[in-house]
Amino acid sequence: MLAEIGVGSLEELFDRQIPTAVRLQRPLDLPAGMSEHEVYAHLRELAAHNTSAEDELTFLGAGMYDHYVPAVVDMLMERSEFLTPYTPYQPEISQGGLQVMFEYQTAISELTALAVSNASVYEGPSAVAAAAYLARIANGKPKIVVSRGVHPHARAALRTTASAYGGEVVEVALRDGVTDPDAWASAIDQDTGAVIFAQPNFLGAVEDAAALAQAAKDESAGGPASDGHVAGSGTPQTAVVVGSYDPIPLGILRPPGECGVDVAVGEGQSLGNRLDFGGPSFGFFAATEAYLRRMPGRIAGETLDVDGKRGFVLTLQTREQHIRREKATSNICTAQALNALAGVVYLSWLGRRGLVELGELLLQRTHYARTALTSVDGVEALHEQPVVREFAVRLDAPVDRVIARCQDAGINPGFALAREYDEYADGLLVAITEQRSKADIDRLADILGAAVAAESHPAGAHA
Repeated sequence: MLAEIGVGSLEELFDRQIPTAVRLQRPLDLPAGMSEHEVYAHLRELAAHNTSAEDELTFLGAGMYDHYVPAVVDMLMERSEFLTPYTPYQPEISQGGLQVMFEYQTAISELTALAVSNASVYEGPSAVAAAAYLARIANGKPKIVVSRGVHPHARAALRTTASAYGGEVVEVALRDGVTDPDAWASAIDQDTGAVIFAQPNFLGAVEDAAALAQAAKDESAGGPASDGHVAGSGTPQTAVVVGSYDPIPLGILRPPGECGVDVAVGEGQSLGNRLDFGGPSFGFFAATEAYLRRMPGRIAGETLDVDGKRGFVLTLQTREQHIRREKATSNICTAQALNALAGVVYLSWLGRRGLVELGELLLQRTHYARTALTSVDGVEALHEQPVVREFAVRLDAPVDRVIARCQDAGINPGFALAREYDEYADGLLVAITEQRSKADIDRLADILGAAVAAESHPAGAHA
């Protein structure tokens, strides 16, 4: 190969093509290689440092949740026709995969009460970022107003992507646990292309989604919004309202499509996907029909073949590989189709009534847990807003040390809010799933209370 292209060595090839100034000029600082059995032993040792949700009683949430995953999910995901295919470039031999996408989209549309859904994106944070870009290409306005109640990882992804296309990200603070409605309205103007809030928000509080959406449309239109379009132009006049939703509470909360939300996105991990030390998972993305052609990813559609039989195709592909680069709305290479399959299997397993029952169960157990913990000395509610599956408390003791004491007792009590919010240095975010029983919650209250007491009055301290 070197002779064919006219060079004598690999180094000569590099010398000709790569400027000296950008070359490393030294070996990589890597340890010596290992044999296969040495690598296995090393990885086993590293894995032993992990603590899984099955090794401790966990109340950790913050966007990823320890829900029960039924055996039917694994059974279907491990079938070779789902586990091994890449992407359905040839629809005639990809009918099963395309139907999975179609059924998944149908489920997400029903869950969100929005007309269209794509066949998933990578995960929740990138879905938020993609929704903001959809708004930018829809109305060309640079300003993105985002609630501080949106997941910190999603806000970070949003800032990263917005910087590439000149987007200006403005954060709105929380007040009493929810998005400050006055600050929200003040931040939005006629240069605002997108507004983003979370439901429930990162502190677990249920937002007034309809009020936030209406305020956004009114303020971005310069007054009470009408049909949301500039006369005769077809260009959206008002900001695109984006809601970042937890899918499980949608069994009991008003869906985004009934609250004036234009685009609903979210993290799909809780739908049949395990924690697995960080992934993979999938992000869902649904919108009103007005934004169909600006959505990222791909959309599977239903049609009839030449014999009049039902068939499935890729109706919309927005990646630059498939269409003219300047018209692309997505550079995502592979949607998380296998994880989305887990999501639709899980939703089918629950059914319409099962999703409602799960939401009601979470509501009841979360209420019990919130009452039990705030009855403990040194623990108080961070806010009094309605919650569904997660709530925040304040501790009268150093949060990290309290968490460490609880973990020593076999319990992870939750997420230290100081990791993401300087203003909540004493905050602990506690998550409930159907796997946490009343007895588990009672144990948490006992252990947490003892840990707070011990750290509030350490041995040898003087009153």
